[in-house]
Amino acid sequence: MNEQEFGFETEAIRGQIERTQYLEHSVPLYLTSSFVFEDAEDMRASFADEKDRNIYSRYSNPNTNEFIDKICRMEGAEAGFAFASGMAAVYSTFMALLKSGDHIVSSSSVFGTTHSLFMNYYPKWGIETSYFDLTKPETIEGLIQSNTKILFAESPTNPAVDIIDLELLGNIAKKHNLILIIDNCFATPYIQQPIKWGAHLVIHSATKLIDGQGRVLGGITVGNADLIKDIYLFSRLTGPALSPFNAWVLSKSLETLAVRVERHCENALKVAEFLEKHPNVNSVKYPFLKSHPQYEIAQKQMKLGGNIVAFEVKGGIEAGRAFLNKIKLCSLSPNLGDTRTIVTHPASTTHSKLTVEERLAVSITDGLVRVSVGLETVEDVIADLEQALS
Repeated sequence: MNEQEFGFETEAIRGQIERTQYLEHSVPLYLTSSFVFEDAEDMRASFADEKDRNIYSRYSNPNTNEFIDKICRMEGAEAGFAFASGMAAVYSTFMALLKSGDHIVSSSSVFGTTHSLFMNYYPKWGIETSYFDLTKPETIEGLIQSNTKILFAESPTNPAVDIIDLELLGNIAKKHNLILIIDNCFATPYIQQPIKWGAHLVIHSATKLIDGQGRVLGGITVGNADLIKDIYLFSRLTGPALSPFNAWVLSKSLETLAVRVERHCENALKVAEFLEKHPNVNSVKYPFLKSHPQYEIAQKQMKLGGNIVAFEVKGGIEAGRAFLNKIKLCSLSPNLGDTRTIVTHPASTTHSKLTVEERLAVSITDGLVRVSVGLETVEDVIADLEQALS
C-alpha cells in the first residue's frame, strides 16, 4: 500500500471493497467457503497465481481482504494476512520465516503464550530464543549470533506496560540484517506505527482493542510484501485463516477505533493519576505518566498512552487476590481492550506457574494488577477501584 490518501479516520471508515450490483452502503458478509470460475482457463490461471482473485476462503475472502487492506493503510504496510487469533498470527509468522538452526532475540517481557512458544515448542524444531531485559537495551547486540534471524518485542509490554525505543530496535535490525517484528497490540495503529521506526512486520491480536467489544477472535500480520508472501504461502497450507464473519466484524470495528481509543486513553490516564495518589498502591505504570521509566520514549513514538494501567498493590499476592474479590463493577477476565473495564492479577493467575525470580525478570511483582480501562463513566471505574483498595 502507498501512504494514506486521507486521514486515519476517513481511511478506517471509507476504505471498503467495491460495491456489488445492489449498491449497498454497508459492506455485505461473504459467507462462502469457495468461489466459482468462468471456465477451465480461468480456473487454471487462478491456481497458478496468474490472477489476483478469490479462490477459497482459507486463502482469501472479500471480507478478510477489506480488513487487511484497512490495517495496511493504518500501519503504512505493503501487505498482510489475517488470522483466526492473535496467537495464530504470532505462530504462523515465526514458523513461515524460520528454519531449524535459526535464532530469535526477543525482549523477555512478552505475552505468556508467546513465551511458551519460544521456550517449549520452537526448540523442538531447532529454533532457539535469547531474551534481553527491555530496560537494558544496550545488551541486545551482545545476544545477536551468526544464526540470528528475528528481533522481536512488544511495546507497550503485556502485562507490565514497559516501553522500548522502536527506533533503536530498527537501527539494530538494519545494522545486523535482522527481521524486526513488533507486537503492536497494546498501542493499535492509531497510537503507534512501528514500520515508521524500522519494523519489517507488525502483529496485532485484533481480539483486543481492534474489536473493542469482546465479541470475536482475530489476528493480523502486516508489513514487507516479500515477507508477507512467505507468511501467506505457509498459512494457505496450514489453515489458520480468519473467518469471513469475524473479518466483517473487525472491519466494521475499525470505523470507530479512533474515537474509542481516544476515550480509552482519556479514562486510563485519569485512572493512573488516581492510583498514583492512593496510599495502598506502591507504584503505577502508565506510558503517559511522567513517572513512567520510559516516559520520554513513549512521548516520542506514541500518540497517546493506551488503555492499560499496571499498578502494584501493597501486600503482595494475598492483597492482589483480596483486591479481585472486592471488585464489584469491573470484570475479572483474561481479555483486554474491551468497552468494559477488566482487572487481572498476573501473579496469582496468568503467571502463577512462574517462579518469583522468573516473574520479577519480566517486571511482574507479587502485587501487580493490570487494568484494561474501558469506556464506562470513568468516575464509576475509579470508585470501584477505590473501594476494592480500601
